[in-house]
Amino acid sequence: MTIAHELLRLKLAESLAADPPPLTRRDVHLPAIGRKAFAVIGVRRGGKTSFLWQCRADRLAEGRPGEAQLLVSLEDERLMGLSVADLAWLLEEHTRQFSRLRETGRMTLYLDEVQTVPGWEGLVRRLMDAGGVEVFVSGSSARLLSREVATSLRGRAMEVLVHPFSFREALRHAGVEPAARWQRLRPADRTALDQQLRGYLVEGGYPEAQGTAPRDRAALLGGYVDVVVLRDVIERHNVTNSLALRWLERQLLANPGGSFSVKKHYDTLRSQGVSVGKDTLHQYLAHLEDAFLVRTVAMHSASERQRMVNPRKAYPVDPGLIALFERSGRTHHGRALETAVLLELERRGWDVSYVRTPEGWEVDFLAHRSGEPPLLVQVCLESEGDKTWDRELRALEAAHAAHSVARPFLVTLDAVPPTRALPRRVTWAPAARWLLEEM
Repeated sequence: MTIAHELLRLKLAESLAADPPPLTRRDVHLPAIGRKAFAVIGVRRGGKTSFLWQCRADRLAEGRPGEAQLLVSLEDERLMGLSVADLAWLLEEHTRQFSRLRETGRMTLYLDEVQTVPGWEGLVRRLMDAGGVEVFVSGSSARLLSREVATSLRGRAMEVLVHPFSFREALRHAGVEPAARWQRLRPADRTALDQQLRGYLVEGGYPEAQGTAPRDRAALLGGYVDVVVLRDVIERHNVTNSLALRWLERQLLANPGGSFSVKKHYDTLRSQGVSVGKDTLHQYLAHLEDAFLVRTVAMHSASERQRMVNPRKAYPVDPGLIALFERSGRTHHGRALETAVLLELERRGWDVSYVRTPEGWEVDFLAHRSGEPPLLVQVCLESEGDKTWDRELRALEAAHAAHSVARPFLVTLDAVPPTRALPRRVTWAPAARWLLEEM
């Protein structure tokens, strides 16, 4: 037996003996599609590994034997240089020890940080073709971005998106998740949720950032961003113009919901003496989005060309990142709320674009989900009349005229109901309620 095999046998014993750590439960959807691997994707430090442990704990709670739940973390210095043949040997050793598990069809394999083993895709494809085993894979590194875990399996995997904590998950983590639906909560409880939402929009949803002091949180989240940019963009794509990349990163994260035009940023960089091509900026934006640091929203149009030529809107993957790059001293609750709403739509499985009406008005989000009417969602801070309020309502009304089958929502941070009548069919919702439950 080789030294690698001795270590793998030890790793197998450690995995089977490990108890699930205490973790905050995630509200992540697992597709009910048979004979597919689950590719758990998302930004670094967003909770992918913890979600694997959650899935393992769920299967143990169903009564499945512990020896049938094999979770192997491959980011282990003892396993440096591990080959796909070694990994196959590990599975064969597990089968030798527990020969009847495959026959029951209740075996689950979890491979965390799978990209550390070259050629792992072929092994997982073989397991899926043979059947009798459920497979989860996750991974993100300078050599393999997490979204590519899914594409490497050539149609044999379903993506499972894990963002940092949602508002409800953050409340659950703090032990204050509401036990009843919004309509049954006491006024005092609703007021408390409103205040907790304002805190969430500042703190964000990264698990390790919960409850930290502002100074420590800034250092923690800043480190996350640096690691993503360095390992998943600069090192992986051999970026040589790091100055232009860093400038682009700061502009996107400091201006959530702002229109992104490559030409505008190209002109600005050139005026500052930074030499960079337009195609390069397009590539940098794609790299930041593939690493899940930035989410972009295209303008809704039946024409693919119109979608390509019109500016996109960019958002960070977590509202807590906004304060890191905001230098104007302005409050950013409105932009943080818009970011939180976009991320919640993604968690719920909606495909999102934004609307620009013929009159030039904009609605923040037009969301589509198979088998359901679209949603038109306009996000603003206040629920009372001023010029901004009038503009937001006019935009929503004009967009609804063009998308009459959609359900129009006005979501406000202010939890006080509007005193003026809303346009026909427009539903108002306080943001705390909208983020906690689908309406």
